[in-house]
Amino acid sequence: MKKFDADYKLLNDMYQDGYFPDFLVDKVKDLIQDVIAFLETGENDLEKIQKKFDCMTLAINDLQEEFEENDSELETGARESIGDTVAYILQWFEIGLGVEDAIREREW
Repeated sequence: MKKFDADYKLLNDMYQDGYFPDFLVDKVKDLIQDVIAFLETGENDLEKIQKKFDCMTLAINDLQEEFEENDSELETGARESIGDTVAYILQWFEIGLGVEDAIREREW
């Protein structure tokens, strides 16, 4: 079982951009960390991994209204930051999914 890179800063671009409230970025980060914990178990079934990413993405979709209520939104900057983070996770764990497939359920 491979542990995730402890030095990698999840969603760093979103945290650096004042447009995104940290407490909401924390919620997105928690969802991503749940996927990481799943992958750290050594799971390698692509269907199960895709389902986990789908659940994560749907939960991020559900945060859109809360972002809007806080004068923010899941837009290009968020999409790129989340995409970069997911790409790094896929590469780190050597998972044969593309980023667009992993976050295929996104509405942002």
